Amino acid sequence: MADFVSFLVLSTLLCLFISQSHSMADNEVAEYQNPPKPKKVTLSLYYESLNRNCRNFIVNKLGEMFDTDLHKIVSLRMVPWGNARKLRIFNETIICQNGPSECYLNTIQACAVNVWPAEKHFKFIHCIESQDLSFLASEAVWRGCSDDLELSQDPIDHCYRSGEGKKLILRNGEETEQLVPKKRFIPWVTVNDRPLQEDYRNYTSYVCKAYRGKRPYACRSYWQKSTVNETLTGEVSYEEEEKVTGSSEMKMERP
Repeated sequence: MADFVSFLVLSTLLCLFISQSHSMADNEVAEYQNPPKPKKVTLSLYYESLNRNCRNFIVNKLGEMFDTDLHKIVSLRMVPWGNARKLRIFNETIICQNGPSECYLNTIQACAVNVWPAEKHFKFIHCIESQDLSFLASEAVWRGCSDDLELSQDPIDHCYRSGEGKKLILRNGEETEQLVPKKRFIPWVTVNDRPLQEDYRNYTSYVCKAYRGKRPYACRSYWQKSTVNETLTGEVSYEEEEKVTGSSEMKMERP
């Protein structure tokens, strides 16, 4: 009787082992046939809306990503705040380097990032930054861009007027202040949290090197076309270069 019980136990264990072996083999075959998709490279831009160097980078350089297939391997993060400051003693009043209009547009853009996917909110921000903001009213500019791109203004209005926009922009400020290493200027660009320092205009090279899957055509064509000009450092703005001119009262501007 004892021998019979032992035989049953051994048979059961053997069946379990064979079953598990088959399952592991099946999983390995499935993984080989359908390998996991490589993780996208995180490209983060820390900027402010009225800074000339940030605007030049967004309009003339970062926009190239969506003209190629590079955007397919990138998780783009736009973080408007830049060199703004929060005054804790005055109910979290925000002081922006280029005045109240910059605080306003930073908040509008933070709302856009929150409500629309990357390609949509980038096109919206790109449109705003390509305007002559020294003569045009800030609200008229973003509303015009939303009309041109056929994007509803309702979610932006709700975000701004409900106070959610201020929460978003303050969160951006906290993230910017907690960067390691700390930003030294703007625009400040990181690839997978690695700062590119003054070489930020060369972001394509860093994205391509960081990607672990089959690289898109943009990476191959980039290296083929690479010139000395691509490795030149970009223009930067240090905090002390531009005078803080005013604070944002977080009121909706009218054109």
